[in-house]
Amino acid sequence: IITKRAIDIVGSCTGILILSLLFIIVSILIKLEDPNGKVFFKQLRVGKDGREFYIYKFRSMASDAEERLKDLLALNEVSGAMFKMKDDPRVTKIGKFIRKTSIDELPQLFNVLKGEMSLVGPRPPLPREVAEYSNYDRQRLLVLPGCTGLWQVSGRSNVGFSEMVELDIQYIKNRSVLKDFKIIFKTILVLFGS
Repeated sequence: IITKRAIDIVGSCTGILILSLLFIIVSILIKLEDPNGKVFFKQLRVGKDGREFYIYKFRSMASDAEERLKDLLALNEVSGAMFKMKDDPRVTKIGKFIRKTSIDELPQLFNVLKGEMSLVGPRPPLPREVAEYSNYDRQRLLVLPGCTGLWQVSGRSNVGFSEMVELDIQYIKNRSVLKDFKIIFKTILVLFGS
């Protein structure tokens, strides 16, 4: 656990330093496209042992996205306790690009630095998703949530909820520093590939 935390601190600090210019460029582009909204988007998520925290992302949607969600829930494309829509009309032009390249997720390095997340682990769910969890699904909350994880790099990022839970539980049961490094390395390859 101490080694994992040390890797998280070094990794997040290094990432923030290396990517600082990219952070500035993306922030300017977001403001230019939609001056009304904020650059960063924070959203309540559920972490280890059910503790709630705010996750940070670059804003990729129009400033009124949350209000428009209720009109889109019927168009959900995944089963289970998750909302996903391929051509979500709330996503901005710069939003489409930063999502496709996963740049929108980079501010989560600050969550890692704060100790709310780890570089590798299950994705942190929304409270409304956790409300639908079975006891089996709740096993996802036994460890710190991560910026990346086994299901993101398994080439199955479009998996349904139950498959995601299986991959997360598989990670939790077999996790190690070496496996974390492999997942981080694969994540970097996926990012550069996109």
